[in-house]
Amino acid sequence: MVSPSAEAIGSAAAAQASGENFPVALRLLPGRYRRRLAAVYGFARAVDDMGDEAPPAERAQLLDALEADLGRLYQFQDPVLREGPAEDGPPGAAPQIGVVRALATVVGECAIPQQVFADLIRANRQDQVVSRYPAFSDLVAYCRLSANPVGRIVLHVFGVDTPERRILSDRVCTALQLAEHWQDVAEDFRAGRIYLPAEDMERFGCAESDLAAPSAGPRLRALMAFEVERARQLLDDGAPLVGNLHGSARVAVAGYVAGGRAALAAITGAGHDVLRATHKPRRGRLAREMLRAYAAGR
Repeated sequence: MVSPSAEAIGSAAAAQASGENFPVALRLLPGRYRRRLAAVYGFARAVDDMGDEAPPAERAQLLDALEADLGRLYQFQDPVLREGPAEDGPPGAAPQIGVVRALATVVGECAIPQQVFADLIRANRQDQVVSRYPAFSDLVAYCRLSANPVGRIVLHVFGVDTPERRILSDRVCTALQLAEHWQDVAEDFRAGRIYLPAEDMERFGCAESDLAAPSAGPRLRALMAFEVERARQLLDDGAPLVGNLHGSARVAVAGYVAGGRAALAAITGAGHDVLRATHKPRRGRLAREMLRAYAAGR
């Protein structure tokens, strides 16, 4: 039996997924792709909400329930798609959480492996016990769980998954995750988390107490300029994925690349003061970046 809390959070996440503007794709893509991406987004939102918004004492149990329900979804799938052997359970056992049930059609149509969804849950489990990252390599390893699976799911949604494209997609998704962390430095600090690598903070002479200030000082701004440029370079390294795609897949990935570039530009435009506000990109900048990425293929 799935807990009422898990189902309630899943339902709220599904409703939010259907009503929010999922990065560019929902407005510009054909209906079948919008439906698939909305289902994926609903699941990802449920993972985040269970791990971030639920009472701390309930989070592990909620994530357990979601992962068990994911296992039920894959119980009768092709073994190649499953993370492991089929789970024991009554014949015909079906997922009980709405956001997991919504994945059934997408998984069947697009042959999405279980591992990528399971990794998203594992990333949030990590958030429950890890609040600091000593080195940039540690943060990149976290992004392999929290961000890169989303890009791999997108490749499956559009039927364009290949090993070469996964490499480029991983670079794009890690860069997008970094951009989100750099936007949310103040918010994450208030929640008790610091994603800025400790080695970088030490290099630029920044202490954790600097993140409690109402605005960023010169040393923190210099650190953020460094981190923004590092994320931008990683995004540029993965951006040739756009030119490797055609049709709706190219539109979607150009939108993701554009969103990352616009977000990083917003931070730069604010003088890298990530404490005064969460700097969101302007729609005009987003549109220009998307047209540029789509036309240039990177």
